[in-house]
Amino acid sequence: TLTLRSAFTDIGTGTYTVINQVGADAMGLRAEQVSVELADTNFPTAPLQGGSWTAASISPAVEAACEKVKEQLFKLALELPQFKKARAKELLLENGHVTWTKDPVHRLRIAEVMQLSNKDKLTEQATTMPNYAKQLPYTRNTHSAIFVEVKIDEELGQVRCTRVVSAIAAGKILNLKTARSQILGGVVMGIGAALEEESMLDHNLGRIMNHNLGEYHVPVNADIHDIDVIFVDEEDKANPLGVKGLGEIGIVGVAAAISNAVFHATGKRIRHL
Repeated sequence: TLTLRSAFTDIGTGTYTVINQVGADAMGLRAEQVSVELADTNFPTAPLQGGSWTAASISPAVEAACEKVKEQLFKLALELPQFKKARAKELLLENGHVTWTKDPVHRLRIAEVMQLSNKDKLTEQATTMPNYAKQLPYTRNTHSAIFVEVKIDEELGQVRCTRVVSAIAAGKILNLKTARSQILGGVVMGIGAALEEESMLDHNLGRIMNHNLGEYHVPVNADIHDIDVIFVDEEDKANPLGVKGLGEIGIVGVAAAISNAVFHATGKRIRHL
C-alpha cells in the first residue's frame, strides 16, 4: 500500500481524489491501495486551497516523491536473484508488481521485494517548484471561451440564462468528473455574479446589510438550466505533469458573456452588475 501525506487542504474541489490517482499511476497500484492524509501541519508544507494552484502544485511533488520511492524499490529488487541481470531502467511497476521488461516472466509483487529485502516500509519526501527557465518561452495560463444564451421578459425586465457552453483548455485533465464539476460550480457562481448577487453596504456604519441568504440572493435550481462543459486536449509545459488550475476559469468569463448576450438581445450595454 502507498500512503501520501501533505499539509494541503481539500474544500470539495477533488484534490483528494486526483492526488490518489497521481500516486497510484506513479507506483503502478490500484486506487484502493493508496491512502491520502492531508491538512495536518506536521506533514510536508503545501499551498492552501485557492488560487487555482493546489492540484497543479501538489501533483508534481507527489510524482517526484513516488519516483524516489521507486528508485529505492528498484535498488532493492536488483539485489534479488530474479533481477540480477537487469538494470534499473529496465524495471517497471505495474499492477502492484516489479517487472523486468526484457523478460516479463521475472516479476515479483512489491510486498515480496520488500519482504525479501527485510524492509517494512520505504519513505521519501520531495519538494517541487516551477522551473522558470524552462517555462519562460511558453504561455502557461488556463484559458476558455464561454457561450451564453439568455431569454429576456420585456415587460418585467427579467433575464434568464437558459444555456451556457464553457470550453476550457487547462492542460492535462487528471479526473474528468471532478474537473467538470469544478466548471459547473464556477458557471453557477458566474450566473449569480451577473444576475443575482449584490452586497448592500451601509456607508455610515461600514456594515454589510444583507448578510444572510434571505436577502443576499444566489442561484437556486430554478435559475440554472443547460450547462455544457468541453475540455480541449492540449499538452502543456506548466509543470512535469502538464496540469493547470481549474478553480477560477469556470467563473470569470460568465458574467461578461451574459452581458454580451443581453446586448445582442436588446441593444443595451450592461456596464454594472
